[in-house]
Amino acid sequence: MSTVYISIGSNLEREKNVAQSIRLLNEHFDHLHCSTIYETVPVGFEGGLFYNLVVRFETELSPEDVVNALKSIETTCGRIHNQKKFSNRSLDLDLLLYDDLVINQGKVNIPRQEILDYAFVLEPLAEIAPDLIHPQIGKSYAELWQAFDQSDQAQRPLTGLLERMLFDQ
Repeated sequence: MSTVYISIGSNLEREKNVAQSIRLLNEHFDHLHCSTIYETVPVGFEGGLFYNLVVRFETELSPEDVVNALKSIETTCGRIHNQKKFSNRSLDLDLLLYDDLVINQGKVNIPRQEILDYAFVLEPLAEIAPDLIHPQIGKSYAELWQAFDQSDQAQRPLTGLLERMLFDQ
């Protein structure tokens, strides 16, 4: 079994889409562990606030098959895949880490660069994997988060929201 980390983001019908994505991930993968949901300001465009979180799970699928499963879940949740990069999203699922592999080919680019660039990825990753070491940088995600310039990326944790969303639906 391999340990995988993915990011989830939504700013369109965000409660519905995040809850549905978690239920669908739970049908495909084992031992889901979710970070807190963070409400975040869009980066790179004007739009509604996002819900973002990171999820860890175990799988026997290859990295390519995990990416394909994530794309299928996005489609089920109404994602249109030919949208421009910085735009509103019903659902965005990105493979961040797959064990300690480093892969840059086709649809699989891990570890994902967004880990180092965006608070909405790094903070929830540091929350659920503080001692895990970035396979290229050699520092823990807690260390990376502590050194991250948080001044220009507004977000706030919404403790307990995921549990309420999943329980209410």
